[in-house]
Amino acid sequence: MKLSEIKNALEGLEAVNFQLPDGSFVPESFHVTEVGVVNKHFIDCGGTVRNERVVNFQLWNANDYDHRLKPQKLLNIISLSERVLGIEDSEIEVEYQGETIGKYNLGFTGNHFLLLAKQTACLAEDQCGIPPQKQKINLGELKAQPQSSCCTPGSGCC
Repeated sequence: MKLSEIKNALEGLEAVNFQLPDGSFVPESFHVTEVGVVNKHFIDCGGTVRNERVVNFQLWNANDYDHRLKPQKLLNIISLSERVLGIEDSEIEVEYQGETIGKYNLGFTGNHFLLLAKQTACLAEDQCGIPPQKQKINLGELKAQPQSSCCTPGSGCC
């Protein structure tokens, strides 16, 4: 989800809620403690230099259970971040504390946001030496092909 998409989604919401991949929700008393830009400049295992840029939201829980972040307040935080930091319309990455700091992509159901698990991947598979995955086929599901009786003249089979 891009920054412009979360801003559009917030316009129609009465509450801001985030659902974790396990189906549970971030407690309603969470804070957005950071909105920023994260630049990652790196080289992959194939030798290609890459640049990634994401807008980073950090969610945090405190013991102030009466706190509720309203959609307009989050829009104000985003607006301030855009002005002060020059944030562009990039993909959003959300940090949330579990056993360690988890990083999530962001989705939207129409009434709440989804923290979507991120996965690592090789960016240079063609140079890594990892063979492509073979397609798995259940032999019992294959249909028998009709057999032809023999070659017809002019078919080029002989």
